[in-house]
Amino acid sequence: MAKQNVVKIIKPCSRLEGTLALPGDKSISHRAVILNSLASGKAKIANFAPGKDCWSTVSCLRALGVEVRREGPCNCPTVLISGTDNDGLKEPLNVLNAGNSGTTMRLLGGLLSSQPFLSIITGDASLRSRPMGRLIKPLRSMGAEIHGRGKDSFAPLVIKGKKLHGIEFSLPVPSAQIKSAILLAGLFAQGRTVLHQPLPSRDHTERLLKHMGAGLRITDNLLSLTPLTNPLTSISFCVPGDISSGAYFLVAGAIHPDARIIIKNCGINPTRTGIIDVLLAMGAELKIENERMEAGEPLADIVVESSELRGVDISGGIIPCLIDEIPALAVAGCAARGKTVIRGAAELRVKESDRIATVSRELSRLGAKIEPLPDGMIIHGGSPLLGAEVDTHFDHRLAMSLAIAGLIAKGRTTINHAQAVQVSYPAFWPDLQNLTS
Repeated sequence: MAKQNVVKIIKPCSRLEGTLALPGDKSISHRAVILNSLASGKAKIANFAPGKDCWSTVSCLRALGVEVRREGPCNCPTVLISGTDNDGLKEPLNVLNAGNSGTTMRLLGGLLSSQPFLSIITGDASLRSRPMGRLIKPLRSMGAEIHGRGKDSFAPLVIKGKKLHGIEFSLPVPSAQIKSAILLAGLFAQGRTVLHQPLPSRDHTERLLKHMGAGLRITDNLLSLTPLTNPLTSISFCVPGDISSGAYFLVAGAIHPDARIIIKNCGINPTRTGIIDVLLAMGAELKIENERMEAGEPLADIVVESSELRGVDISGGIIPCLIDEIPALAVAGCAARGKTVIRGAAELRVKESDRIATVSRELSRLGAKIEPLPDGMIIHGGSPLLGAEVDTHFDHRLAMSLAIAGLIAKGRTTINHAQAVQVSYPAFWPDLQNLTS
């Protein structure tokens, strides 16, 4: 059956101004609902991420016997979680569906490997085409019985849970999802689990585990986890705004000729602020104000104004801190003077779309000069963008990046399959409209 095509028209505006409250951080929301499901007691998570991905996680947990209730407005929901404590998760009656969410599949894949029952987890066509071999290999080293399609590389995953043992494992690439999956499996394993990270990746799982009483020690890039002897302690908190969602407006404010945007209560976890570091290096007029902490996570207000950007090289250790923001940074590179070079980001090839290919192709339709590389792209900035018809390839991050590009493109930009934003930021289109009106 053909997918629906929601079309959005973007035109340049004379002024871009306003204050935004972002949706809750997607990465933190996934982890908050999973870990509180395993905890003792009840938890209230405010500003839970409203996109489809996190509700895929909730749906799977409900199928595993967890009581999760939702209240509050659609764009800023609160979830109430009753932890399973010593009762544990229950065998699902049907196949679990992770939708489009790689985080759901990988984190639950780790958790389910340690549970004493059979489970099958699948996803949509896009997720079923994303490689799962990097998940399967370490879990099998822990004793997991897990199978996939095509030399065990693709979902659906069939998991026969059993008693696992801790391992010492060096992560081949900096992946927060694989790291978190192993830690979740290690909570219920026999013996210590030790992980070596090549580079730091987002650490929301580690922060929550420590806050909830897990025996986790972190020394530089070494993580050491002791299995649970008592259930985790539930924790209620308000999820910081998602900096990955804020990235589009940070770029928009910097590239628009007459802009001032304030983003309130935005997460500034240092493993996620690569977008800020790169924009500052490009010359962005950007300030961080009112810094504070919420459940072990730093947050602040961010102010961005019209800027004269210059091209930069983006590679190395900063890539894991901005991998999801590269489509937005590509738009910044289009507006900058000089050349922006992105390397070491081959992970973009296996996201919701091949983001190296799709970002290069669709921004080129607007007149950008982009050369795709095997692990990144070269963006020759300074060419004026011209409105054209583009497609999101059902990728939420590409949809929002194309919208920001359309704000500075001459004429009218037509974005096909604009409904992709529902995955992470359902209110994106009205929020953008409020800044332009």
